[in-house]
Amino acid sequence: MDNASYLNELFGMNGQVAVVIGGAGALGLCLSTGLGKNGAKIVVADMSEDRCKEAVAKLTEHGIEAIYKTVNVTSKESLVELREEALKLTGQVDMLVNCAGINVGNNFLDVDADKWDAIMAVNLKGTMLSCQVFIESMLNNKDGGAILNIGSVNSARPLSRVFAYAASKAGVVNLTRNIAQEFGAQGIRCNAICPGFFPAEQNRKLLDEERVRNIMNGTPMHRYGDPNELIGAAILLLSKKAGSYITGAPFYVDGGFTASWF
Repeated sequence: MDNASYLNELFGMNGQVAVVIGGAGALGLCLSTGLGKNGAKIVVADMSEDRCKEAVAKLTEHGIEAIYKTVNVTSKESLVELREEALKLTGQVDMLVNCAGINVGNNFLDVDADKWDAIMAVNLKGTMLSCQVFIESMLNNKDGGAILNIGSVNSARPLSRVFAYAASKAGVVNLTRNIAQEFGAQGIRCNAICPGFFPAEQNRKLLDEERVRNIMNGTPMHRYGDPNELIGAAILLLSKKAGSYITGAPFYVDGGFTASWF
């Protein structure tokens, strides 16, 4: 076996199906592209049909087989419809990636209860519901399945002005570990990527001069992450062979931020 064949045996995803919730967003589309280039068929799921269509078009440009279905992650009924459509069109879902998330910045005394509830509903409840819905079908798979949730450096370390987001992401890691414990014996693995600072539309407005300085001082690599730098971790954690004994792991991709207590 040559080197390329060996790596493909370890990490390859040919013929497998990945449902990427939040797949039309910057992070979701990046991970969809990485998984698709690695051989997976992609089901893009997001709120906006127009954004889903744009995402599928971009994936198709890369030669990736992709379809889409709109979804509301706070609705179990909507997630069940997504699952049934994915199963109808692809036959089996091997991988679930939960990328849907929202954030609002506030000082603690200004935290609005309704906004808190909205963030929890999407980031934590949505992750729980999607895991619940897709585990039901993965239990019928001969070889189980793999789930990748999105945590954050906030899952381990508190940061100012993102109280609801941080609490939700700490909850995502705890949920991930509980799912891993509950379903490991049935062939279902559940892990979480915990990204460091990857500037995007939802958090860029929080990056004032002082915050940027603190982030850079606390990040040993002294730079932001690029979304493409998350792809390798995602492929490892979702791969059937290379990641076969990894479950319940919060996998930090943060330039060393969680290793540096400043």
